Amino acid sequence: MRIFLVGYMGAGKSTTSKRLAHLLGWEAYDTDRLFEARYKISINDFFHKYDADLYRRLETQVLHDTLQYDNAVIATGGGTACFNDNMEWMNQNGFTVFLKISPESAIVRLSQSKVKRPILIDKTPDELAAFIMKNYEERLPFYEKAQLTFKGENCDVAQLATLLPIK
Repeated sequence: MRIFLVGYMGAGKSTTSKRLAHLLGWEAYDTDRLFEARYKISINDFFHKYDADLYRRLETQVLHDTLQYDNAVIATGGGTACFNDNMEWMNQNGFTVFLKISPESAIVRLSQSKVKRPILIDKTPDELAAFIMKNYEERLPFYEKAQLTFKGENCDVAQLATLLPIK
C-alpha cells in the first residue's frame, strides 16, 4: 500500500508524510529528495542547468519507481500531480490525498519559506502573490482528482489516519 500526498507548494506534504508514516509504522519518502539523490543535483540547480520539460520527465520516472515501496507515505512535488498523467497513475497505484491549503496560506508560507522554489525565485512580493493565485488555480483540477481531500492548514495527522483505507 502506498499513500501519495499531493497539493500545492508549501501545503506541508513533506512534514505530513513523515508524521503520518511514523504514526502508521511505515516509511516516508519524498519524490523531491529521491530526485536529488538519484541525479546528484538539487532541484534548484537542475532548473538552472536544464529545462522544465526534462525535469518533469525525470520526475515522472522517480514517481513510477516508488512502486518498489510498500507501506509507504510518499510526498510529491507541488507540480507532480499536474504532468504526464501522474495523478491518474498515483490513483491506480496507491491512495491519493490532496492536502488542501488556501492560495492565501500558500502565499504566506512560500514568502516566508527558507526553501526557495525554482519557479518562485526573483519575484517581488506582488509578483509572487499574483503568480501563486494563477498557478494554484491552474493546478487545482489535478489535485481535486485525489481520492481524499484533507485540510492542510494545521493538519491533524491522527484524524487523517482514520480516513485512510488501511487495515
